[in-house]
Amino acid sequence: MIRRIAQLLFGLALYGFASALMLRSELGLSPWNVFHQGVANHTHLSFGTVVGLTGGVLLLFWIPLRQRVGLGTVANVLVIGTAADVTLAHLPEAHGLAPRLALLALGVTLTGVASGLYIGAGLEPGPRDGIMTGLVKRTGWSIRTTRTAVELAALAIGVVLGGKVGVGTVVYALAIGPLVHFFLPKFTWRAPAAREGNLPNATPATSGKIH
Repeated sequence: MIRRIAQLLFGLALYGFASALMLRSELGLSPWNVFHQGVANHTHLSFGTVVGLTGGVLLLFWIPLRQRVGLGTVANVLVIGTAADVTLAHLPEAHGLAPRLALLALGVTLTGVASGLYIGAGLEPGPRDGIMTGLVKRTGWSIRTTRTAVELAALAIGVVLGGKVGVGTVVYALAIGPLVHFFLPKFTWRAPAAREGNLPNATPATSGKIH
């Protein structure tokens, strides 16, 4: 259990670090981070503070959706935004297209690694994923349709509020699925019996999707 918690926390911190890299690239953000940046622009709160507060508010919507809050859920709210703010406080702005492209590429790649780590720990989904899985259970919609609708809604609101959309948003949309598909099996936690082959039909102990 200690190993899983350590993996969860490291994955979430890495996710916040990767988000800050994409923010510094100024080439576009993931849909939810477009929303977070837009809210931050209008509230004068830090980017990371908005990430955490958004997660907390979304948990209120878990109540009618009957979603279960777990350690991974709480850690998601507390760690990602904090890690993003700490990184932004020490990472200077990038000047020139080449450094910005490098930040974007590294940010997207590390987001894939981070997602594999914290999802693979199998300690309950984050607030945003919980909204998606809760809606799937309550409405019968497909995960693909529900996730697309939720992220497009976050993106649209973020654009209206002035969040940054650009080539990075497109790169993220195209790359994050394959990246998580590659990294998740490498970090998925399994019980010792399953790892030793005593339970050949054991499945990964994951319950969440991407942040």
